[in-house]
Amino acid sequence: MRQDQRKEAPVSDPKRQRVLVVGLGTMGTSHARAYRTIDGFELVGLCTRNAAKRRDLDEEFGGVPRFDDLGEALAQLKPDAVAIAAYTEHHAPMALEALEAGAHVFCEKPLADTLEAAEKVVAAAKAAKRALLVGYILRVHPSWTRFVEIGRTLGKPLVMRMNLNQQSSGSFWEVHKALMKSTSPIVDCGVHYVDVMCQVTRAKPVLVHAVGARLSDEIAPTMVNYGHLHIVFDDGSVGWYEAGWGPMMSETAFFVKDMIGPKGCVSIVAKEAAGAAVKSSDHDAHTRTNALRIHHAALDAEGRFVAPDTIESTEDEPGHQELCEREQRLFLRAIRGEVDLADHWADAINSLRIVFAADESMRTGQVVRL
Repeated sequence: MRQDQRKEAPVSDPKRQRVLVVGLGTMGTSHARAYRTIDGFELVGLCTRNAAKRRDLDEEFGGVPRFDDLGEALAQLKPDAVAIAAYTEHHAPMALEALEAGAHVFCEKPLADTLEAAEKVVAAAKAAKRALLVGYILRVHPSWTRFVEIGRTLGKPLVMRMNLNQQSSGSFWEVHKALMKSTSPIVDCGVHYVDVMCQVTRAKPVLVHAVGARLSDEIAPTMVNYGHLHIVFDDGSVGWYEAGWGPMMSETAFFVKDMIGPKGCVSIVAKEAAGAAVKSSDHDAHTRTNALRIHHAALDAEGRFVAPDTIESTEDEPGHQELCEREQRLFLRAIRGEVDLADHWADAINSLRIVFAADESMRTGQVVRL
């Protein structure tokens, strides 16, 4: 097991940060569990629609006060921190409300449904001198940070190919339709992978183009549930990202993650490649890597490869819940002033600028120059 893949030790602090969680879907529930696990946090409230009727929360979170309204929860609890995992259109208004109440904020990605709103939230956090951490979960994933590290050794320019298509039905399709009232798949999921591309290249994005398709009459006429974006960076690197949601999406090649440079390539070998049946609707499958395959491009005098491909196993990587705990430990460090968030904020805005440009390109049919 590599050093960076060992489970992090719990953080201990005499002052426990009292946290209110807003939005109790998959991510919000996982974050609430993390706050109950990590020494240094105290889960003091849950805020969600129809809070009193959420019988599914009784057993695990019995005794934790529940609220339908964020303003009421802030007034009664006066929390030190607020974790926002509601739908995207609520992120910026809720973050601003929490910051105004004096709380630190953890906000799921994307930070806002417009670039202007995201910039306003960052400015408010700076003015209030409060921590604001955006939920870029791949940044705390040891296998993904290793993927980025290897990508930086491949030379320039880079070709980056990534996708995450999700075949959804039942309650998962209902969630996706709700998300698409304000956010397209290439915005909601794309910020993760665009952020990875920016981390690897450390270059400025200069051109964005995207195409999209509306594959269901169950979503708004102005919305698409499939999108494909292309980015050009000022160092000559290029990347594409594809995302689609819905019952019609293919389970074939739903997970592609690789980077190619003059010196070779690195690819994430997903669990399905090892023979296991993994569904695109499986949350763990969205971050699980199984192995990294590294290809070396060097040839000898006779045109043969100098070195064989190498495989780095990542089978002992953390699961979804542990990744959420890693995010919240980072949040705790940020609250304590142990983390400088300036670059984090700039990167969050940068990735949003790219995916919103892609959305604009889909609507207009034009290339967007940044």
